[in-house]
Amino acid sequence: MAISAFFPSSLYVANVEMAVVAAFVLGLLNWLVKPIVSLLSLPINLLTLGLFGLVINGAMLELTAKLVGSGFQFSSFWSAMLIAILMTIVSAIIAAHFDKSDE
Repeated sequence: MAISAFFPSSLYVANVEMAVVAAFVLGLLNWLVKPIVSLLSLPINLLTLGLFGLVINGAMLELTAKLVGSGFQFSSFWSAMLIAILMTIVSAIIAAHFDKSDE
């Protein structure tokens, strides 16, 4: 929801309930589909030194948008890639913060 507020022309989220549904679907896709896609794309991921993982994350977001429906949409694949990069950065910052708190 926060990212959609910063980029309203790139990501449309109808309401909080749709954001929760999209988060659940994205979690399921990341648990079930992403490992298979990552394994199949391992050679290109090695050639690009892991940067192809961003493309996979963007594709998972696009697939989420297709499965959820009209309440969760991206304006283009490139906007999904941008959102995937931002989500990765925010996730890394949050994970680093909580890892630091445990010490």
